[in-house]
Amino acid sequence: MTTSPYHPGEREVQRRAGVLARADHAGRAIGSGIKEVAAAFLGLQPMLVLGAADHDGRVWCSLLTGRPGFTTATGPHSIAISGGVSEGDPLAEVLGEPGTNVGTIALDPRTRRRMRLNGAARPTARGLAVDARQVFSNCPKYLQKRSLEAFEEARAPGPAHRSAALGAAQVRVIETADTFFIATVDSRPGAVPPGATSGPADASHRGGQPGFVTVASPTRLSWPDYPGNAMFLTLGNLMTEPRAGLLFTDWTTGDTLQLTGTARTEFGEAGRTMHFELDEVVHTPAASPLRWSAPEYSPANPPLPTAA
Repeated sequence: MTTSPYHPGEREVQRRAGVLARADHAGRAIGSGIKEVAAAFLGLQPMLVLGAADHDGRVWCSLLTGRPGFTTATGPHSIAISGGVSEGDPLAEVLGEPGTNVGTIALDPRTRRRMRLNGAARPTARGLAVDARQVFSNCPKYLQKRSLEAFEEARAPGPAHRSAALGAAQVRVIETADTFFIATVDSRPGAVPPGATSGPADASHRGGQPGFVTVASPTRLSWPDYPGNAMFLTLGNLMTEPRAGLLFTDWTTGDTLQLTGTARTEFGEAGRTMHFELDEVVHTPAASPLRWSAPEYSPANPPLPTAA
């Protein structure tokens, strides 16, 4: 008998969406091994997004960057990441300890390809290693195409600024974003190892036309949950654990916005809507040395609703 890769929260969302059979088919792609094509893909990437919970149980999503080869497969079930996160990153402390559950996503805007690898991280002399539990690829849906124009290694990131609400400039970044990343965790009873702040973690991508994310107030965001691969790993985690972390990047300046808070799913006849309540935001100027071109929007992006 084949063991399902999904936990009860994921199955519940799949049931509500009426996609149990599709989810079962998609779940066959989830494995624990890193195939040769996946290892080659990782070796070409200049960025990796990582999600995890900090010591207080808050979930964050962080951006790691480096010259291609900074992320490499070191075996069929492990990867090495050179450099790690910066000292001011909210996950810096917890990633300095072994056994931290992490979710990662390698997304290549140049080719509209992406793969996810979830497992347990441990510090190394050069950065981080992740022992994989789940490895799989996703389709290019809602991925905007961009060219990498520069790698500004000489410019150091600015100091991280923390606040409990979004400022006007940060609101503009979010309201004009066509891409962001979301990290969630599974904290069901039995899923959290002794001494850990969360169980397995996941990092995923969300994309759409600029304006698909709405800022209702300095502490409240929402966005439509577009149809995807039917796995519902993000929404499944949120069924049992509302903590979540968001990452917005400025593709031209390298600035990042890291938001932590709670998220919930509103199920309606017209579709699903996600609502996020902000607890804290970390704004880091020039956090990334990568400078990308203007986007070529995905043909899968739904049009924005027409204002009444």
